[in-house]
Amino acid sequence: MARPWLVWVCVMRNILMIAAVLAILGTAMAEMADRMMPAPAQASVANKATVGLSSQAGTRSLAIPRDPRGHFQTNGRIDGQRLAFMVDTGASVVALNERSAAQFGLRPRPADYTAKVTTANGTVKAARTRIAMLDIGGLIVRDVDAMVLPDEALSENLLGLSFLSKLKRFEYANGQMVLEQ
Repeated sequence: MARPWLVWVCVMRNILMIAAVLAILGTAMAEMADRMMPAPAQASVANKATVGLSSQAGTRSLAIPRDPRGHFQTNGRIDGQRLAFMVDTGASVVALNERSAAQFGLRPRPADYTAKVTTANGTVKAARTRIAMLDIGGLIVRDVDAMVLPDEALSENLLGLSFLSKLKRFEYANGQMVLEQ
């Protein structure tokens, strides 16, 4: 006659083996699904930006293709935190929404919202700030004027002239926004 504890151990061992096999199959299926699914449009556009070194000593350039909406989307870093930006030559400063600003520890108090800003959605209050270093695809600009706007007033972070004007040049050419430093 079999011992009851031995039967229990065999049943538990079988359950654990089945669970391990299911976990391995689940992981493999998730990886296959990731490879088969196209990346979201915004992420794929940001990843297609190309960085190059010019023949001139120390000149770096970044070419950002137009996304399906006709905008120029790219990724940048502030204090090591990755943020998505839309290049906006009509914005006088870099504009961040509160959610993005909070990623790198910038949380203005209500009393800090003293600047009036005119946006496509009307006039809103914004908090002035300065970004110590903004890195867009290896193009690094220091001491950049910026504003933080409420999330409901700004859905996308804007890369405005306070960054762009510190570059050697920026231009629209061959369907791309070209930034050069």
